[in-house]
Amino acid sequence: MQNFTFDIPTKLVFGRDTQKQIGALLKPYAKKILLHYGGGSIKRSGLYDEVTASLRTAGIEFLELGGVVPNPRLSLVRAGIALCRREGVELILAVGGGSAIDSAKAIAMGVLFEGDIWQVFNDDLHVERALPVATVLTIPAAGSESSESCVITNEEAQLKYGHTDACVRPVLSVVNPALFATLPPNQAANGVADMMSHIFERYFTNTRHTDVTDELCEGLLRAILRNAPKVIEAPGDYDAWSEIGWAGSLAHNDLVGKGREQDWACHGMEHELSAVYDIPHGAGLAVLTPAWMRYVYKTNAPMFLQFAREVMGVRTEGRDADGTILEAVTRLQAFFRRMGLAQSLQELGIGEERLEEMAKKATGAAFGEEHGQGHFCQLKWQDVLAIFRAAL
Repeated sequence: MQNFTFDIPTKLVFGRDTQKQIGALLKPYAKKILLHYGGGSIKRSGLYDEVTASLRTAGIEFLELGGVVPNPRLSLVRAGIALCRREGVELILAVGGGSAIDSAKAIAMGVLFEGDIWQVFNDDLHVERALPVATVLTIPAAGSESSESCVITNEEAQLKYGHTDACVRPVLSVVNPALFATLPPNQAANGVADMMSHIFERYFTNTRHTDVTDELCEGLLRAILRNAPKVIEAPGDYDAWSEIGWAGSLAHNDLVGKGREQDWACHGMEHELSAVYDIPHGAGLAVLTPAWMRYVYKTNAPMFLQFAREVMGVRTEGRDADGTILEAVTRLQAFFRRMGLAQSLQELGIGEERLEEMAKKATGAAFGEEHGQGHFCQLKWQDVLAIFRAAL
């Protein structure tokens, strides 16, 4: 096990009607905030009215910036930075899913950053200061409500980059599983694929003697596999949504990644797909993950045998290792199919045309400095291309 520091300052307020407390909860942090959200769903559901009423009751002044879309855009982030600077905003409150929260985090960094915010993402600059961020979660998926990372898309350059800094971990997040009941099935499924990938990126490691975090990863994955179909088949199942909502937060607050080298190849590859084709992040991950597993499992077959046995429930004793592992991957694909997720890139509208370009961008080869992708098994651009083609 590797050395690590574990510090999660996010105050997570979980349960029914907790969104109605947001004003009182925020009062110690700020007097003037930016309310940041996506389209009209929070207004149609009544959540907007509940949040704004709570803010007014607490005497918190707020400005609004809507318009966040999946794969949140750099242009809106820049607009939000300018608005916050001009109006003297003290905190960003994101009401929505991972896209709204990531956009809020980028704005929060940009307000105090002296250059253009894209420099932070493009050059992976360390940022020490940001406005505080708070959230009211509406989609359990990205885990951004308690993580120190965010992802932004530069729509003009067709680049999608992530950034991680402690200063953007939310100070407060409200999670009411009842708010998830109105999610369309495809959004729920995409969210489940995303949170599972957050665990996979940490679980598949070559670091030895990580029994505790192995067990945490495996327990979360089993809980997701058990409860995710319930929220598709019975969207009003509060108990199942509670399990999924809590799992999504734990999947990405880095609890399950401590003490081990992490991978992140699937996320790096998928960012190229969604930057160019604007597909849902979770949908891309559901297609790429099984293809990646089949390509890399021989790097550390015992780790994959453990996954087959402890997560996918495959009997491993006295059986051929390759066949056992491949059965586990097939079971994972069957689970994604049951959730209504695509099984191939072609189903997502992606063909052969730009695969090589995206593979080279994913590994840095397109920019003259190939750094590879991932740590479990470092992938060169030819490897990424092979995985893309296997996922077609």
